[in-house]
Amino acid sequence: MSTMAARLTAFVRGESWRDRMERIASASAGPVIGFALLLVVWKIISLKVAEIPGPEPTLLAAVELFKDPFYDNGPNDVGIGWNILASLGRVALGFALAAAIGIPTGFLIGRVPALNAICSPVISLLRPVSPLAWLPLGLLLFKAANPAAIWAIFICSIWPMIINTAEGVRRVPQDYLNVARVLDLSEWKVFTRILLPSVLPYVMTGVRLSIGTAWLVIVAAEMLTGGTGLGFWLWDEWNNLNVQNILIAVLVIGVVGLALDLILLALARRLDHTEA
Repeated sequence: MSTMAARLTAFVRGESWRDRMERIASASAGPVIGFALLLVVWKIISLKVAEIPGPEPTLLAAVELFKDPFYDNGPNDVGIGWNILASLGRVALGFALAAAIGIPTGFLIGRVPALNAICSPVISLLRPVSPLAWLPLGLLLFKAANPAAIWAIFICSIWPMIINTAEGVRRVPQDYLNVARVLDLSEWKVFTRILLPSVLPYVMTGVRLSIGTAWLVIVAAEMLTGGTGLGFWLWDEWNNLNVQNILIAVLVIGVVGLALDLILLALARRLDHTEA
């Protein structure tokens, strides 16, 4: 009760409110200045290069574009909302498949030294290959553009998950495992009581790296495969020489990618707090 009274007193006096506003202002100052500088640079470039529209006409075009984001006038003429959902759907499917295979594989590689010796050279060989280099093989295997794009997402997302998860398992203190051996814990209890809580931060790091790479790759893959999606829409606008919509596509891709990263960051913090 005394704590509640103290908070109420602080609120009435305005101290808590001022502190909160100061924290918000301090946290917002950097991003506001950064975006303001971006707009200034953009404006200067648009004044120097006549073909590049400035922030004001681009903003007006974006407002017009998002007035009806889910219209559908045929296969090659749909609203930007459908293109965003198409790209997110491909990323979600490829990413989920990569997580379902990559995270357990990482645990096994980190836990079994012989498996690590077998798999590490193969991973080191395949990991540097550009994800788009796998796209023709996807087209060859699946005979369709959409599964090929999902395949490219899968193959680029799986490596960070495997590597970070395996590294997390290897960094589990040996004392923990020695205690588990003394207590004769089953492998399942070792996994749930020791490995999983310790490795979770590494897993989430791999997941965040994977989603960033996946979002980068899907745009490029859709440019090559066509159909629907932000990548196809961006390339189609380039063919139509609609520079305003190209700039809007770049901004939308950035905003969606940032949103995905923030969601996973919030999830990682929540899981870390739950484990604590």
